[in-house]
Amino acid sequence: MIEVKELSKRYGAQLAVDGVSFRCEPGTVTGFLGPNGAGKSTTLRMLCGLTPPTAGSATIGGVPYRDLPNPGRRVGVLLDASAQHAGRTGHETLALSARVLGVPQPRVDELLELVGLPRSAAGKRVRGYSLGMRQRLGIAQALLADPGVLVLDEPANGLDPEGIRWMRDLLRGHADRGGTVLLSSHLLHEVEALADRLVMIVGGRVRAQGDKRDLLAGADGVVVRSADRAALEGALRRAGIEATTTADGALLARSDVAAVGAAAAAADVPLLELRAAADGRLEELFFALTREPVEATR
Repeated sequence: MIEVKELSKRYGAQLAVDGVSFRCEPGTVTGFLGPNGAGKSTTLRMLCGLTPPTAGSATIGGVPYRDLPNPGRRVGVLLDASAQHAGRTGHETLALSARVLGVPQPRVDELLELVGLPRSAAGKRVRGYSLGMRQRLGIAQALLADPGVLVLDEPANGLDPEGIRWMRDLLRGHADRGGTVLLSSHLLHEVEALADRLVMIVGGRVRAQGDKRDLLAGADGVVVRSADRAALEGALRRAGIEATTTADGALLARSDVAAVGAAAAAADVPLLELRAAADGRLEELFFALTREPVEATR
C-alpha cells in the first residue's frame, strides 16, 4: 500500500506541492492526474526518495522508500524513460539491473519478450531507441523483480495504439493479481478505462480524489456547442437547463440530449456539437477542476 500524508515541497518562495494526501490500496490502479506544473512529478519523486519533502511523509507498506531493503524488489519505478545509459544495449541495461536487484538472469530475456523488445532491438544501443522503445525498456526495468507496487509517470509516452492497449492490459492484470499501481498520465481516456481510483491535483493541491465511479457520477450531462455561445446559453437558461462552460468553449448541460436539442431548436440556435458526455466524463471533470485558477500558493 502507498500512503502519502500532508506531503509538501517548497523551492524557495514557491510551494510546488502543498499538503497532498492520498492512499493507494493493493488490488487497485490509481490515476494521478493534473495539468502540467501541478506537482505530479514532484510528488512521485518524493514518494520514491529522489526529492526530500519539506513536510509530510510518503510510505510504501508503512516504510519510506529509502528505508526499504533492496527497494527495487518491492517497488517498480518508471519516472523518466530517457534516464538510461545511452551507450549500453537494452539487454545490457536490463541485465545490469537484474544483477543489482539479485534477479536471475533468465528473467531478463523473459521481460524483454514481455514488453515487446525482440533480440534484434535488445541488442541495439539505447541511444538509437525511439521514445516508445525506451518506454518499453523502462517498463521492463520496473517489472524486473516482479514487485508488488508500481509507480509510473507517463508510461504511455511514445507508445503506439497497440502499445497503449498492451500497457493497459499489463497494469490491469498486475492490479487484479493484488498489486498496487500508481499511474500518472495525460491520456485521460486511458486512465478512465483503467483506473479504479482517481487523485486530481491542481496548483500543488489535491482538488478531488476517490473511487472513479463516485467522482464521475456527477459529471453526466450533454456537451453542446454553437458558434453563438451567448445565444445558446440564453436558450438553455430559458428552458431551465443549467450549464457550465468547459475549457474548450463548449457548454456542459445538466440534462439529456433531446431536451438540449429542443431548447436550441426552439431558439433557432444552430449547433456545431451535441452529444452525451458519458464517454468523456473524466475529461469533463478534469476541465471543470482546472478551468478556474487555484488560489495563489503561500
